[in-house]
Amino acid sequence: MKRWLAAVLLLCLLIPAFVSGNAPRMPAITLIIDDLGDRLPEGWRVVELPGPVVAALLPDTPHARELAKAARRAGKEVLIHMPMQAINGADPGPGALTLDMDEQQFHDVVQRALTTVPGASGMNNHMGSLITQHPGHMAWLMAMLRDHDSDMVFVDSRTTSRSVATAIARENGVAHVQRDVFLDHDPDPASIRRELHRLLARARRDGTAIGIGHPYPQTLDVLEEELPRLAADFGVELISLRDLMERRQ
Repeated sequence: MKRWLAAVLLLCLLIPAFVSGNAPRMPAITLIIDDLGDRLPEGWRVVELPGPVVAALLPDTPHARELAKAARRAGKEVLIHMPMQAINGADPGPGALTLDMDEQQFHDVVQRALTTVPGASGMNNHMGSLITQHPGHMAWLMAMLRDHDSDMVFVDSRTTSRSVATAIARENGVAHVQRDVFLDHDPDPASIRRELHRLLARARRDGTAIGIGHPYPQTLDVLEEELPRLAADFGVELISLRDLMERRQ
């Protein structure tokens, strides 16, 4: 009896919202897949994932241009996955931004990346735990993104808790968000599934959440299985990065 009364009360609360067109939104996630461009098979699997998964392409890779165009045809947003110097000395790969660059060198590298990945609507950092701590370099970057296209977005992958990227983006009028969960620090399928469910829980708690994964076969296996049933089984929808940012605003 108590359950029946509770259900009736809930309907009484929800019906006016539905009638007025202000129905409560389902919690939502945005997924970004990094490190694309080196290998076609994994790249095509990302392009074919269901829903508006974001493709983040390394600019100086053999298949960046082809996969960027394919992702856009599939209705997916494209980011430049910009290599940046890390604290631990790990190699970020070709075309990286480094601390020893002067402003002109920095500008030239970013400009090359902007022209290499066609139709990119924003950028996120590949590695970058050193560069993203430096306000001067981040100011150069945000000014370039703003001047290239006022609608460009910067996604801070948060490879260090000391990142100033979002603060500098805000100062320069660049739209910005930051990553909430990495899906595949541990590429074991059980761990990936666990991190995905942690991302969903974050979305249910906060309304939205951003996850970043990589084109590992195990990650793609999990996403191909889980994404089609997000709404029905978990009560969470997958939305584009732009839609997520609009909701957060």
